[in-house]
Amino acid sequence: MVIQILGTGCPKCKTLEANARQAIEAGGIDATIEKITEIDQIMDMGVMMTPALAIDGIVKSAGKVLNKDQILAFIKEGE
Repeated sequence: MVIQILGTGCPKCKTLEANARQAIEAGGIDATIEKITEIDQIMDMGVMMTPALAIDGIVKSAGKVLNKDQILAFIKEGE
């Protein structure tokens, strides 16, 4: 499983990444985190507001900083 954090590196993007790492750890999930910072790549995924979270290339959330539990729920949906 690949969890993608889409954003340019703003504080909200960093918080979303930290929360994703906590979700992986809390859930004992085997996943890698990939940061996508190129605007063209972000827009190609259909995201107009950052930060955004994608799991295996499917955007689950955009424009929000999800907490650990919200991210974990998205991860479990995809299993």
